[in-house]
Amino acid sequence: MLAQPDPLPKSLFKNPKLYTSAALVLVILVVGWTLVSRWLENRAIENRSREERSEKQREQDRITLEQLGGKELAIQNFYAMPGEIRRGQTVQLCYGVANAKTVKLEPQCNPVWPSYSRCVDVTPTKTTTYTLTIADAGGNTKTQTLEVKVR
Repeated sequence: MLAQPDPLPKSLFKNPKLYTSAALVLVILVVGWTLVSRWLENRAIENRSREERSEKQREQDRITLEQLGGKELAIQNFYAMPGEIRRGQTVQLCYGVANAKTVKLEPQCNPVWPSYSRCVDVTPTKTTTYTLTIADAGGNTKTQTLEVKVR
């Protein structure tokens, strides 16, 4: 019997499975990299947006706090509507205070309390000067007067 020569082994580079496997791995890597990079970019955009919203909210809060009197004890407004009445008519005394613990309106029989905007009905019989006094927890006080003219 004649000895048959060993068949030549196939070259690894002529194997189609190698190329398709390599192409498939490359496609998976590209798709994976694309998904991860887009996810990271979206996260960065969301974080920037969240920070911008937070900064805008802080600015709005600061503006509101300043409009409502900040941290100081303050009488923001104290006025009468109308400022002049006829005897027997009712007038509204309106006030707004900031950071007050107690509020006292004299002469006044109705109770008053700290508020950013509150009105009290009064019926003076003669021209009367009303005094609004506020105090904070530290004992600091502020006073403002208002005259209501009665004809």
